[in-house]
Amino acid sequence: MRISHSIFLVGAIPIVVAVAIAVAALVLLTQVERARNGASLAGSIYRNALTASHARDEYLAAQPDERAASAQAFAAATHAAKDEFDALGGFVGDPTHLRAVDDAENALERLTRLMDRLIAVTEANDARVADMAERAGRLVGLADEARRRQHVSNAELAATLGRNDQRLQLTRRVVDDAHALRTVASDLERRRLAPGAAIATQRIRLEFSRLSRAAAQLQSRLDEAGDAEARSELQSLANGYASTVEASPAGDADEKSAQQLIDWIDTLAKTNKTESDSLQAEVAELLTYSIEASETDQATQNIATEMLKVAEQTGRALAARDFDAIASAMSASRSLSERIATLPISPLIQTEMLDDSTAWRAGLATTAEDLKQQSELVGDMEAVGSAMLESVGSLNDLLIAHAQRIWSLARNILIGAAVLGLILAAALGFAVARSITRPLSRLQQEMLGLVDGTHSGAIAGAERHDELGDMARATTHFVTELTRREADMQSAKDAAHAALADLKRTQANLIQAEKLASLGQLVAGVAHEINTPLGVALTTATTMGPEVERFRTAAESGRLSRSVLDNFVERMGEGARLAASNLQRAANLVHSFKQVAVDQASGDRRTFRVAEWLDDLLVSLGPVLKKAGHRVVVRCPDDIEIDSYPGALGQVLTNLIVNALSHAYPPATHGTLTLAVTAPDAAALRIAFSDDGRGIAPEHQARVFDPFFTTGRSSGNTGLGLHIVYNLVTGRLGGRIALSSEAGAGTTFVIDLPRRAPLERAEPQSPNPAR
Repeated sequence: MRISHSIFLVGAIPIVVAVAIAVAALVLLTQVERARNGASLAGSIYRNALTASHARDEYLAAQPDERAASAQAFAAATHAAKDEFDALGGFVGDPTHLRAVDDAENALERLTRLMDRLIAVTEANDARVADMAERAGRLVGLADEARRRQHVSNAELAATLGRNDQRLQLTRRVVDDAHALRTVASDLERRRLAPGAAIATQRIRLEFSRLSRAAAQLQSRLDEAGDAEARSELQSLANGYASTVEASPAGDADEKSAQQLIDWIDTLAKTNKTESDSLQAEVAELLTYSIEASETDQATQNIATEMLKVAEQTGRALAARDFDAIASAMSASRSLSERIATLPISPLIQTEMLDDSTAWRAGLATTAEDLKQQSELVGDMEAVGSAMLESVGSLNDLLIAHAQRIWSLARNILIGAAVLGLILAAALGFAVARSITRPLSRLQQEMLGLVDGTHSGAIAGAERHDELGDMARATTHFVTELTRREADMQSAKDAAHAALADLKRTQANLIQAEKLASLGQLVAGVAHEINTPLGVALTTATTMGPEVERFRTAAESGRLSRSVLDNFVERMGEGARLAASNLQRAANLVHSFKQVAVDQASGDRRTFRVAEWLDDLLVSLGPVLKKAGHRVVVRCPDDIEIDSYPGALGQVLTNLIVNALSHAYPPATHGTLTLAVTAPDAAALRIAFSDDGRGIAPEHQARVFDPFFTTGRSSGNTGLGLHIVYNLVTGRLGGRIALSSEAGAGTTFVIDLPRRAPLERAEPQSPNPAR
């Protein structure tokens, strides 16, 4: 039997057993799931029943305009419970469980019908309570209207009382003034008629003056009383009596005018006294009526206040379902009706108040009956709800117990089947493994013998027709091929070492050639630059020769004039200055080139000022920069001094500048190259070289320092310039270089160097522009 068949047998039997176990478990777990789902629905029904009970309590406790939300919550909870009862029927099959579901569902239906009756009773009751509140408010309003009318009547009564009191006071003053005038007139008449009156004439005149003043006082009172006729009559009688007295102050006189005045005064006094008594009686009657009206107003106010108290007491009693307090409120309302019936108020208002009070008591009595009916309905709902909750709880317990029993059975079956499957699989696996491992062990030993040379030739078991025979034949072939390929690999390795050595020599030669090419560019450029001032100096010297010859001829012939001498001196001086300046320019170029060339050729280290060294370097690069047409901006403090390798540093900056001239700008485009030198601290130097060209593409930035990488190979570039820069910076100069570039925004190389270079040449680091 092939090993694959044996392995299939070992795997298939446990799989068959596992499938059988899984099918049995699936059936049992399905039953468990059904039972658990039923228990979950029962629990949800229980929660919905509690929610419905809570919504019913909130419905009763809520204000009338807020009951709708609680009624909707009750309906939603009972509807959800009804749907869950319908769904629960699909999860239970036991007759006991089905009976429990039917009982609970019937209880839910009764609970719903009771709630509908409770809502109907409560809504009717709320309408009556609202009507009672409206009637109570109208009763208070009628009491206020009665008080308002009583206030109007009291105001009119007070005005009448005030007017009568004023008339009474005025009448009394008229009577008093009349009595005073009669007394003065009587006294005056007695003095006039008394014996010896002639002797007392002066005294009589004084009494007459009193009479005039008393008559004037009474006239004034009659004016206040508005009795113009009496005033006129008094004035006529007083004037007549005055004429009599003036005609005969003392002696026989006509007593008729005096008696007429006295009689008229008596009549006036009696008339006003009668009117005064009548007014006094009327004022007393008005005072009595005013007191009664005030008491009526107070009683009406008390009725309104007590009605408000009774309404408030009734509201608390209805909310608390306190029937004793409700009976007390009805008794208080009845007492108020009796008091209303005795009030001396408008009959129409009194009738309306009595009607509202009676209707209010009738509504309260009906509301009390409705409250009793509500209490009975609530009690019935409590009983039905408790029975439903008990049924649902019992059903939940039954379903949970049923699920636990099925789960226990499933667990026992799974454990037994798993143990049996493990034993069977272990026995079969051991037999199959033994039939496989023994030939494999022999194959392993022979393969190890092939490795250490203790075995040679074909491997035993190659004649087998199973996988082990295939493996033995494949191993024999593998060993044969391995021996042959080892020989081929050794030959290839020797050839690769030779090629690597040639490549290193070629790379070194290319690097040296790049350096020489760079130096050659400098030589060509400087030679061109030197040629210009030397040509000017040569031309000047050539021109000065004929001038000297002409001057000599003029001097020898004696025709040398002052003007010729001055012209000769001026031209010779100008030629000498021109030749000297151009020769000095050539000397400076030679000196700068010599210094740069010596630095780059010798590779020695020295201490130098960076600003002066940069001037020499840029002078040597002047021809290249001038030909390209770019502007160079240098920012370097004059006092920065370093101890380093000027040749290596010059090679670095030269390669950076040449690289920028070659790659940064499109043809016929001019830009700006910037060299910024700073000293971050006393031991460090930073050189930032930047251009405003087209930048380096992001996909090329990680490779710019790699050897032989270039984007301008078609233009003759080797791709070693920036590689040399990187090796010099990180090796001999002991620093690091970083690149930042953005397409279309230029490129910046930042070189950080120690101001004192390493004493020994450091190994260059691995290029990583992103660091």
